[in-house]
Amino acid sequence: MSDYMFMLESHLSTEQFRVVGEMQKLAAAAGSNLFLTGGALRDMIGGFPVRDLDFTIEANPLKLGKAIEKMGAKVIGTDDLRKCVELEFPGGVTASIGMAHSEKFAKSGGKPQVAPATIHEDLRSRDFTINAIALSLNRASLGLPIDPTNGVGDIERKELRAIHNYVFYDDPSRMLRLIRFKVRLGYAIDERTRLQYENAREAEMLAKITPEALGAELRHIAAEPLIGDVMRALEEEKLITLYSPALAGDKLNLATFLKLQKARQTAPVDYRVNAMPLFLGILMEELNAKERSALIKAADLSKAEVAAWQRLETAAKKFEKDLRSPKLQKPSQLYQVLSKAPGELVLYLMVYSEQRLVQDRIRNYFQKYLPAALEITDEMVAATGAQPGTPKFGRIREEMILTRLDSRPKKVIPEPQPVPPPPMSSFARGPGPRVQR
Repeated sequence: MSDYMFMLESHLSTEQFRVVGEMQKLAAAAGSNLFLTGGALRDMIGGFPVRDLDFTIEANPLKLGKAIEKMGAKVIGTDDLRKCVELEFPGGVTASIGMAHSEKFAKSGGKPQVAPATIHEDLRSRDFTINAIALSLNRASLGLPIDPTNGVGDIERKELRAIHNYVFYDDPSRMLRLIRFKVRLGYAIDERTRLQYENAREAEMLAKITPEALGAELRHIAAEPLIGDVMRALEEEKLITLYSPALAGDKLNLATFLKLQKARQTAPVDYRVNAMPLFLGILMEELNAKERSALIKAADLSKAEVAAWQRLETAAKKFEKDLRSPKLQKPSQLYQVLSKAPGELVLYLMVYSEQRLVQDRIRNYFQKYLPAALEITDEMVAATGAQPGTPKFGRIREEMILTRLDSRPKKVIPEPQPVPPPPMSSFARGPGPRVQR
C-alpha cells in the first residue's frame, strides 16, 4: 500500500472509504480509469476534514447510472455539459463523479466548449493548483499521485496559485472562489495570482459573471464552515454586492452569520445539513421584498430553493415546541428526535432559539449523545449476525445505541461527609499556665 493510500484510509471515515472501494470496483468493471481528485484530495493532503468525495473517470459517468444505483447511491444532481453526477450514498456520504475533460472558453463568463480528455489535460485546465491533484485508484497504478502543476508544494506552502494567466477571464466567478478558499483554508494568495485577480477586476470581469455562475458560487458559500468569516471577507472585497447592492451596508447581517458559524463548529464535521435555506434566511433577513426578488433573480435561485427558505422558520418553530416537550426525559428519546431531524432545523434553533432548555438539549446531543452513539461500531453490530448494509443491520445498530444511551451511568456526586469538630483549645479545657509570648 502506498503512503497516499494509507493516508487516504486513515483520513476518511469508514463510510467514505467504503464508497471509494465501491467506486473502484465499478470503474474496474467498466474498464475505465478512475481517480480521486479536487477538493477531496486537497483537503486530505492539507489535513482538513474531507466533506465530499470527488472522483474523475476517463469515461462518461452518465452511462454508469444503473451500476451506480445498484450500489445504493441516489443521484441528487447532474451536469450534462461537463458530464458530472452528484451522488448520495447510504450513510450520508456525498460524492461526485465527473468525466475527465478539457474546457475552452470562447468568451469570458460564457459556457465552455467541453471535450473528453486525459486526467493530465483535465488537471491542467482547472482553476488553482491545489485543486489540480489526482490520486490513481486503478489496480496497476494504485496510490500514484498525479500533480502536473505542483499543487502539493503549494499546499505545503499554504499558498493559492492560479494555474494559468486567464483563470479569472475564462470564468470570472473564480474571483469569489479565490476569496472563499483564502478564508476556509487560511492560505495566502501568491503575488502573481493577486495581480491577475486585480487586473481582472480592473477589466470589469465581475460584470461578466452569469446569474447561473453566481448561484453556483452562492451554494458553495452557503456550505462554508467559516461562514461568518467568509461573508466578512466578501464584504471587504466588495464582492457580496454582486448579489444585491443593498448588502453593502448594515443589511448584511454579519452578527447572525457569526452565530451560524459558531453553531456549525459545535456540530460534527460530517453533520448533514441542507445549508441553503438557513443561509438564505439570514442573507435576506434585512432586505425588503423588492431587494429579495432582485437577489433571487441575480443568483438564478430555483423555486425549490426559495420555497425551502420560506418554509424553514415555521418548521423550526414547530420543532422547537417538540424539543421543549416534558415527555423527553431519557437520553434515548432526545437522541431519536434530534438524530432524525433535518440538520438545518437544529442549526436554526441554535442560532435563533431563546429557550435555554432547547439550547441545552441540542448541546447535550452533540457533546454527549452523538459521541456515545459512535461507541457502537460495525464490528459490534456484525457480532449479532446481521449483514452490513441490510435494514436489519441498521435496526440493530439503532437498538444498541438507544440501550447504550440509557444505561450510561450518571455522574455520582458524593454526599458531603460530616466535618469532625476541631480539638479543644487550652482555653476550652479550662484555665492553665499562662504562656509568655
